Amino acid sequence: MKNIHPTAIIHPEAQIGEGVVIGPFAVIGEQVRIGQGSQIGAHAILFNWTTIGTNCEIHAGVVIGDNPQIKGYKHEESYCFIGDNNVIREYVTIHRGWHKGDATKIGNNNFLMANTHIAHDCQIGDNVIMANAATLGGHVEVEDNAFISGLVGIHQFVRIGTLSMVGGCSKVVQDVPPYALTDGHPACVSGLNMIGMRRAGITSQVRGLLKKVYQLLYHSGVNTNQALSMIRDEFEMTPEIEHLVRFVESAKRGICQVP
Repeated sequence: MKNIHPTAIIHPEAQIGEGVVIGPFAVIGEQVRIGQGSQIGAHAILFNWTTIGTNCEIHAGVVIGDNPQIKGYKHEESYCFIGDNNVIREYVTIHRGWHKGDATKIGNNNFLMANTHIAHDCQIGDNVIMANAATLGGHVEVEDNAFISGLVGIHQFVRIGTLSMVGGCSKVVQDVPPYALTDGHPACVSGLNMIGMRRAGITSQVRGLLKKVYQLLYHSGVNTNQALSMIRDEFEMTPEIEHLVRFVESAKRGICQVP
């Protein structure tokens, strides 16, 4: 059974799964797919080439899959893919990819609070929280279990590492390493997300190793490349440390520094 309000406007080529609820004055565009059990709130708009997974909550006034905010956009077929079990609160905006065939992708079990914005070609993992009015520029990557506080602005092409936290009102212009706490304008690393790592099941032994790794990376007096070489030579390469090292090695914009 579907529960579709009579004032909703739904393109005949949209694919609506079983158990979907669509509220008053919602607009569902051509070639939109909505998975079973998802709820679309009043006045929400889903544009062409948008896919919504199962059991998502999309609240009032949300806009998903609109054109990217780029001068000279050529209106080519690009995509927006939303996974399963996501909560997308009031007036969130998510834009699809820039060029033909490109896509903005959001994983599963994410919580996007009111007025957040995800620009074109962003890649969001699973279990990510974005608080009110957090904003991602184009091509931003957010790894699993990251927390982005309210009123944060993240520069295009920046990456936010797994289990990191970004403090409210921060200006993020470089990559935030995994497991880090960052805050400021511009954002700087202020410590490690020890509570988040413990809740994620990272053992006390590995948390202790990561603390030593961060001391070497930020407080040893050597440059980043030297620190990475020393980490590989001196530490057991657990999956967490290996991920951190690879993340920093691939940082095209550099990583956030200490104050």
